[in-house]
Amino acid sequence: MNKYLKYGQGEIKINTSDQKMYEITDDVNAWIKKEEISGGQLTIFIKHTSASLCIQENASRDVLEDIDNFLKKLVPENPTLYRHNIEGKDDMPAHIKSMLTQTSLTVPVRDKKMNLGTWQGIFLLEHRINSIQRKINLTLIGE
Repeated sequence: MNKYLKYGQGEIKINTSDQKMYEITDDVNAWIKKEEISGGQLTIFIKHTSASLCIQENASRDVLEDIDNFLKKLVPENPTLYRHNIEGKDDMPAHIKSMLTQTSLTVPVRDKKMNLGTWQGIFLLEHRINSIQRKINLTLIGE
């Protein structure tokens, strides 16, 4: 291992209140700025089985609403379709949506911020109806 590589690890918490996509790009970049690493590789991992992460367009709210609507049609909240529904009609659909999307992302970091495309942002996809505080683990390795 290169003796000049540095390692940083932390956690951010995001409060959600409905099934939708929450942009967390600024939260993640704020955490990166506090680290002593200007460039490298960032891993973003959500510590839940009923929420997920994605990189998506952040210029048009229509894109996010279309994705939300698609996921609701793809995985309906109908308790008669699932055996597991301990926490309500969104319980099993939330797990399926999480399985179909991503729980971790790897993003390059350059000049103390994520090196994303012009219209790209990092999003937390909340698959549950109730208000929940989500924990996202961040690990940055670089110089």
